[in-house]
Amino acid sequence: MANWFMKTIYSVILAINSILYPASVFSTDTEYGIGIGIADITGPAAEVNMMGYAMPEQKSSGIHLRQFSRAFIIEDKNSSNRTVFVSIDACMGAQSVTLEVVKKLNVKFGNLYTEQNLVISGIHTHSAPAGFLQFVLFQVTSLGFVNQTYTALVDGIVESITRAHENIVDGNIYMNSGELLESNINRSPSAYENNPAKEQAKYKYNVDKTMVVLKLVDADGTDIGMINWFAVHCTSMNNTNGLISGDNKGYASFLAEQHFNKGVAPGKGKFVAAFAQSNLGDVSPNTDGAKCIDTGKPCERNSSTCDGKVEKCIASGSGVDMFDSTKIIGTSQYKKAMELYTSATIKLSGPVQFIHQFLDMTNMTVKYNDTYKGKTCKPAMGFSFAAGTTDGPGAFDFTQGDTEGNAFWNAIRDLIKEPSDELVECHKPKPILLPTGEIDFPYAWQPTIVDTQLTRLGQLFIIAVPGEFTTMCGRRLRDNVLQVLVANGLKADSTKVLIAGLSNTYSDYITTLEEYQVQRYEGASTIFGPHTCQAYINQFKALAEAMIKNTKLPAGPKPKLLLDDQLSFVTPVIYDGKPIGKEFGDVLTDVVADYKRNTTVSATFQAGNPRNNLKTGATFLSVDYQDDNEKWIQRYTDADWSTKFIWKRTSTILGQSEVTIEWTIPSDAPIGTYRLKYYGDHKQAVTETVHSFEGVSSSFKVH
Repeated sequence: MANWFMKTIYSVILAINSILYPASVFSTDTEYGIGIGIADITGPAAEVNMMGYAMPEQKSSGIHLRQFSRAFIIEDKNSSNRTVFVSIDACMGAQSVTLEVVKKLNVKFGNLYTEQNLVISGIHTHSAPAGFLQFVLFQVTSLGFVNQTYTALVDGIVESITRAHENIVDGNIYMNSGELLESNINRSPSAYENNPAKEQAKYKYNVDKTMVVLKLVDADGTDIGMINWFAVHCTSMNNTNGLISGDNKGYASFLAEQHFNKGVAPGKGKFVAAFAQSNLGDVSPNTDGAKCIDTGKPCERNSSTCDGKVEKCIASGSGVDMFDSTKIIGTSQYKKAMELYTSATIKLSGPVQFIHQFLDMTNMTVKYNDTYKGKTCKPAMGFSFAAGTTDGPGAFDFTQGDTEGNAFWNAIRDLIKEPSDELVECHKPKPILLPTGEIDFPYAWQPTIVDTQLTRLGQLFIIAVPGEFTTMCGRRLRDNVLQVLVANGLKADSTKVLIAGLSNTYSDYITTLEEYQVQRYEGASTIFGPHTCQAYINQFKALAEAMIKNTKLPAGPKPKLLLDDQLSFVTPVIYDGKPIGKEFGDVLTDVVADYKRNTTVSATFQAGNPRNNLKTGATFLSVDYQDDNEKWIQRYTDADWSTKFIWKRTSTILGQSEVTIEWTIPSDAPIGTYRLKYYGDHKQAVTETVHSFEGVSSSFKVH
């Protein structure tokens, strides 16, 4: 009787628990081995160009959010197959990074993790250091290769995978999807509308509004991780920003991880949440749309100009500034992800599979049907590429929608390299501004060989694409892969196909054939010509067919790692200086005695260059709280949203600089005594040795 009574009580407790805590899913059976890891990949926080907007003057000058690599290893418990998905707070995955990561993983783990089963996908923040891609075009504004950026990425990615490898546990994966509104818009609607009207009519929106969420739990049902995919550019932070940031997706990850890892510093908790990228090519977070900054009126629709100038046509978010807009779009993704995570019930089950093939994209025959074929081209960039986008416009007299070009810029182009007649013909109607595929000095300007990859987790198929697919090209790709899977016996209603964007190799944009004709920025940046989208569709259909039939495909032509060829013109840190009578770490502007919550504390210090030490896995600042025993406890770091680490050069000749630490006091910050602390490093002129120092503000009260 007692035993029956205890079992009854236990059953009641479980029932109550399932009502109170629906996020916990308990199962005695587990489908997969799951490993999760996170590591710091923050690059140089001073004097290095940011990747994305291609604005030479946009250089790093501090940190708002640190960059992280988030790794997820999924193991098939029956076959022991493993796949690794890595989401990085960087502009994109890069061929140079992927190749080097694979080399380092081979040293540590043999052939367990290779290019076959590894996906490295960038969230596409435009507020992180550049210089990590091995091709010339991506290095023009960064003044070449930046080894600090590259090494931070490679080492951090390897570290995150290593941590995931060391933490594999039995667990389950649950999937959910839902519609997220008011978080993205199409920034090139005139190109989208050139797609067939019948095709457009199949969809309610001109961008994808669906978020897909994976909920990862261990054998006890404990929450251990989340991956979600939603298509939106990380361009809430505009091209005037100099603070390193993961933008809206980085902030969403911060919120989710803080929710599950209460009281733990960002990047240090056990729960890891990746807000990964999808087919974002024509998708903007700046939901207020493009307007003329001088009149407030809408821009000219196809050229995105105001009085003929692209510089005046800028899209913005709904916030009061770019930080607020980032917070709004990040919060909306976080809230939707948590809603879907909590209610996820579709349990993934079935094999873990992967298939990968390198593909030379420069001369492929592209079949559309039995009567129509096309071909891909060597890379080239069109005139509208130089016009930029409404998220970050270009300069001079370039405009979007240019299918003609002009004689002046043709003459300038020809001084670099005149495109061949074959290239011109292949890329029509794109007027070629840069024939990148025909230039190899001092080394290749853009990739020619790309990664194509398909991963399977039970009924979920992840298409890892090497670039930025537009909304409609992505839809066509998903639909075609699903058709192949269904034709080979899978159920249409239970099989899910999604796109992981900017994965492994970055080869710019991919538009549909119809969008390409309009030559907006995305079409001008579709480097392999008008038939690129269909070429990828055909390739991924072949990969899907081979995966389902367990057919082994040739590896394809492996690209070269060009590290030995790289050039860099970034001025290194020569030395750090300080004014007479000052020491490194001295407080130049101190805090005041009292602050209220939701106000900003600020202090300025005599600084050293942040490039002397990236503080990987550490911090340049701390906000310390004094406990009842008068001991200082670190409460916030430079990875927290509420802090800003701002570096400023005050004298180039004398090597002098200052750091300002800002802390906007959260509404839930405990009342009490605080201080700001700066952790810096300075470089001596003659010996070139680097020495650490600290600076501490006066204490202050928060009421």
